[in-house]
Amino acid sequence: MTAELHVVLGTGPAGTTLAEDLLRRGRTVRTVDRRGTTRLDGVQPHAADVRDPRAAASAVAGAAVVYHCVNVPYEQQVEVMPRIQESVLVAAEAAGARLVVTDTLYPYGPTGGEAMTEETPWRAVAVKGRMRADLDGRYLDAHQSGRVRVTLGRAADFFGPRVFNSSLGAAVFPAALTGETALAMGDIDLPHSYSYIRDVAAGLALLGERPDAAGRVWHLPTAPAVSTRRVHELIAELTGRPLSVDVLSEPGPWGPFDDVFMAEYAELFYQYLEPQVMDSSAFERTFGVRPTPLADALAETVAWYRTTLRAPAG
Repeated sequence: MTAELHVVLGTGPAGTTLAEDLLRRGRTVRTVDRRGTTRLDGVQPHAADVRDPRAAASAVAGAAVVYHCVNVPYEQQVEVMPRIQESVLVAAEAAGARLVVTDTLYPYGPTGGEAMTEETPWRAVAVKGRMRADLDGRYLDAHQSGRVRVTLGRAADFFGPRVFNSSLGAAVFPAALTGETALAMGDIDLPHSYSYIRDVAAGLALLGERPDAAGRVWHLPTAPAVSTRRVHELIAELTGRPLSVDVLSEPGPWGPFDDVFMAEYAELFYQYLEPQVMDSSAFERTFGVRPTPLADALAETVAWYRTTLRAPAG
């Protein structure tokens, strides 16, 4: 019997880590990006621009489950993400595949520090937050209408192996290992949820295995929130050296985050000015899983960055 085909759209940190997890679960895995290149042994690489419905349909042909892990630069999101959504929905519908979507916390908007659960109202104020809320509403409508079986998996700020473009990515871990100055944003003494990329991938894979999970939003397993200052302290303990940190009290270009990025991100900066706490207990209770303890996840991330920074270029 041929193993079910699971198709991962997007080969960024989430898509690549998800593909690895699916391979470990014994799935037949196809990865899709515009170049059709992957460094993962055992996957079927496929080249497609999923903004094109016909290209997307070809990319997911034969799939039992499609995972939407595609993202685009902030300055393109409002224009491009709705086009990708409709293309992916058309393709998944044609294939008769279930669709698992990697999602963000943006639809909730500012919460005044209240913990976010799947029942938290969607009150986005940022343009990109309202766009994400509109997309999610359309995904759920597609499920309710019987068009495509859709599951949404939301995560907080990513960190972990391969994650560079995040507040705990290239702005922190390389500096922690080299003694340079790291970056933080907003009030680092507020609790802030960070989702470990391997837990995100495992959560998405599990949702892909569970047809009964479809039709709703799930918060992917995320360790209990601590302050960003405490995260920095844990990283310093792991590296054996103090961590020097520059804190941006308001949006502005710094290091890997250029002026274009920060101008686009400014409307979401509220996430660092109030407690940003994501509650994933519903997922944990329903599926009997727990997130990786924060200290262990940070240790794995430090080890990965240490190896990566030592690797020769090329």
